[in-house]
Amino acid sequence: MAALLRASGILRGVTDDLAATPVPASASAALTDAPIVAHVVRAGFVESVHHGTAVVTAPDGSVELEIGDASGAVFPRSSSKPLQALAMVRNGLANEGRLLSLACASHSGEDFHVEAAREILAGAGLTETDLQNTPDYPYDEAARIGWIASGRPKQSIVQNCSGKHASMLATCVINGWDLATYRDPSHPLQVAITDTVRELTGAEPSAVAVDGCGAPIHAVPLSALALSFGRLAAATDGPEARIAQAIRAFPEYLGGTHRDVTALIRGVDGLVAKDGAEAVCAVGLADGRGVAVKVADGSSRARSVLLAAVLRRIGVGSDDVLGMLEHQPVLGHGQPVGSVVAVGV
Repeated sequence: MAALLRASGILRGVTDDLAATPVPASASAALTDAPIVAHVVRAGFVESVHHGTAVVTAPDGSVELEIGDASGAVFPRSSSKPLQALAMVRNGLANEGRLLSLACASHSGEDFHVEAAREILAGAGLTETDLQNTPDYPYDEAARIGWIASGRPKQSIVQNCSGKHASMLATCVINGWDLATYRDPSHPLQVAITDTVRELTGAEPSAVAVDGCGAPIHAVPLSALALSFGRLAAATDGPEARIAQAIRAFPEYLGGTHRDVTALIRGVDGLVAKDGAEAVCAVGLADGRGVAVKVADGSSRARSVLLAAVLRRIGVGSDDVLGMLEHQPVLGHGQPVGSVVAVGV
């Protein structure tokens, strides 16, 4: 087939070294065994479906609710950030409150986020030129439009992970660790993060990859991710409690003014949460239960709907808060003509 395509010119300009193409890795059970969890309904017709996996863990790690196979590993993506920040605190990062929440954040790039990231850097004697996270525009729509309209290019300081990277650098300064290689998996900071992920999740990472921002990310079972958030949320002292308290007190620094994760944390007492790319979200409850969801195709429109359905099932959250998560309209000519709805949860 490849030879036929070359002959026809379809592969012209594409490398002939097809043997060098990596063989795709097999997907985990959290994806391959994921049931349908959401319908995309347009004018009463099911237009598309989303598959997903969800889990609720008890404080001891036992599974209280499982949809799909939550033993399968996933990349938590930015849902890992509170665990990464915990490793930093354990290694001397002294920031509290809004600055510590920003260390856990996928922020929207609003002015107050950018100012806080610069504050973290300045406190460590650094500047934004030391950041190695991928340059980008602000995530928030209004901030992004304003940034582009002013003629400014993509920059690391406004990218959603700048708080984490600034905090990583600050931790390196405290410990005298090399700044140029702080993203390397063998760097002392990243080794400490791996150890913390292993401890809090109770699982050995099955894969390590490069996250969107350039830092390492670890694959763990979805149930293990839920367990780790239950442990954070239930902590009453120590570094874990500092992380949870910062997130609860300053959720707008974790997300942004218009983010659903911010509204969720504000709306449920004692809850901590962190959303991640590719439709992952982890939640910890003050009683030690953990919740984690993953939509198999990575669609964020189904992620919040699935999370709301799971929280409703376990009796967490008001109608106002859960309704906000469930609000995923399907548009026709700019007007709502349907919605994304949870099924089988």
